[in-house]
Amino acid sequence: MKNNLFIIIQARMTSTRLPKKVLLPLCGKTVLEVVIERLNKYKDNIIIATTDDGSETPILELCKKIDVKVSKGSVNNVLSRYYHSAKEFAATKKDIIVRITSDCPLIDCTMMEKVIDMYINGDYDYVSNRINRTVPVGLDVEVFSFELLEYMYINAKEDFEKEHVTPYIYLSHKDSYKIGSFEENKDNSTYRLTLDEQKDYEAIQEVYKKFNNQTDFSYKDLITMLEKNSYISKINESVKQKQVKE
Repeated sequence: MKNNLFIIIQARMTSTRLPKKVLLPLCGKTVLEVVIERLNKYKDNIIIATTDDGSETPILELCKKIDVKVSKGSVNNVLSRYYHSAKEFAATKKDIIVRITSDCPLIDCTMMEKVIDMYINGDYDYVSNRINRTVPVGLDVEVFSFELLEYMYINAKEDFEKEHVTPYIYLSHKDSYKIGSFEENKDNSTYRLTLDEQKDYEAIQEVYKKFNNQTDFSYKDLITMLEKNSYISKINESVKQKQVKE
């Protein structure tokens, strides 16, 4: 895998609030395909970390169809799923793990690169754009080493640490790690662009309609469009983000 970079995207069919959301239609494709297309420059680095509960067959078939790596693992212990996905494709201690979720079809490749660069060029154990959030919910990127992923896998005890992969670093043991917060100059954190409920889906569909169902627009283009079309953010403003310890 080039550049020792593993972009691991968790995806499952059994989401409680919006089942099968990763396969909902978007831009003539599926949500999962749009996520991958938004990161197409790094397609060879992507691993889809799906479940092993018997519901994952459509995801496996899609990954085979579009030639993307895929790995199966625990439904609820997503930390374990990440670890075994990386191990399956031969990650070593210093390799870089990038965590992204499949319910973020507006993920931005350039922003991901900036977070990765901050991790590579700074003295950090973990870098994310969600610590002191300035970007919309739904553009989240987390970067850390496989060595740290392995340590979390071995040592995490709490259910929320296992379900959400990284709280072991930024919540439970935040004083033990050098944590980098990637932040934009302008605060755009009020926009909600993640896919948890039907209203989120409607808002995301509306975003893509404004771009003629094309997927190659920039973060700057996205924010400019949202500023000019304030009705879009009102579509899903009632949806509450699930908190890590809920």
